[in-house]
Amino acid sequence: MRLESPRELEVFRAEVRAFIAEHAPGTKKHTGVRAPEAELIPAIRRWTAALYEAGYLGIGWPKEFGGRPDAHPLEAFIVAEEIARARTWPPIGAASLAAGAILEFGTPEQQAHFLPRIRRCEDIWCQLFSEPGAGSDLASLQTRAVRHGDEFVVDGQKVWTTNGQHADVGYLLARTNPDAPKHRGITAFALDMRTPGVDVRPLREITGTSDFNEVFFDSVRIPAANVIGEVDNGWRVANSSLVHERSGVGASGVELQLQLEDLLAVAGPTVEFSDVRETIGELATRVLVNQAVTGLVRSRMLARTETPADAPLAKIFFSEINHDLAVAGMSLQGVDGLLTEGDPGAIADGWWQDAYLYARAYTIAGGANEVLRNVVAERALGLPRDPA
Repeated sequence: MRLESPRELEVFRAEVRAFIAEHAPGTKKHTGVRAPEAELIPAIRRWTAALYEAGYLGIGWPKEFGGRPDAHPLEAFIVAEEIARARTWPPIGAASLAAGAILEFGTPEQQAHFLPRIRRCEDIWCQLFSEPGAGSDLASLQTRAVRHGDEFVVDGQKVWTTNGQHADVGYLLARTNPDAPKHRGITAFALDMRTPGVDVRPLREITGTSDFNEVFFDSVRIPAANVIGEVDNGWRVANSSLVHERSGVGASGVELQLQLEDLLAVAGPTVEFSDVRETIGELATRVLVNQAVTGLVRSRMLARTETPADAPLAKIFFSEINHDLAVAGMSLQGVDGLLTEGDPGAIADGWWQDAYLYARAYTIAGGANEVLRNVVAERALGLPRDPA
């Protein structure tokens, strides 16, 4: 594993940092994968288009679609890290995930239509995967798509759809063959979110914001031309496209480092107390271990030597350290920890309170940590499944 960067990458990092300082759409107010307020969407569209135009997004795409495939493979990670370090908005939605699917499995017509629109951020995408009964066990999804001539008619429900209220296009998985084994018989679609029968309902969360949505489908008609890949082969399409969405691995380490620095500021003079020093010292050690873990995972990604444990362990490490940092930040505020966003006396305008409430989401999103531990045990360590 190599953690140091060659000089040309540090030059690239400085270039990216200067670009962000000049063009970014301001500070991201809340932690986590959040949906912006509607009034921010035009600025985020312009910002995302500028990142693509400058060659900082879609770096690994084929050259004919605007990519720089001869670029250093670490450049995409550096861009994600610097966006996180600037505490500004990353591109929102699931466009990177969808682009991966379209690049590998899309028809020439789909590529010609969707990829330029993604680069210009004319389309914000959302991910229509999870369902009330199919989250960590996504293969159990029940949303149905039935073929009728040149269209598929979709009925069902999705949930935890981030940015669904802002999305123009949905990357949808639906069951097209109910008689096939559950990992088969699933098809991937590109869905125009303005299609009649699509009902997006924002979910008000404990944070007071609406980052997630329920999405209902009532006889929604999708042209057969919008199938991504082959019918009944959506499981392969979805899993393959996830490979294209991994540049954020390094960004999570940057976020934890910034949060640790903020925690020291909250501690102030109390850092002289032995119990406070012990808590912060333990958290600092875990943040450094997380950086080592993400560095290892990133190295294996580039070398194509990943193991089934890599991504689950990186996610578990990050989510649990993030939670414990938020708990410590709240604890150090004492009674001021009761103050929330908008109160003049709230530390950092209630950022820590929001982070504390949001932190549990990371331990569930992308696969609950308990499920991911089973993945590590069964697929990486070869341990037997519980016969029950």
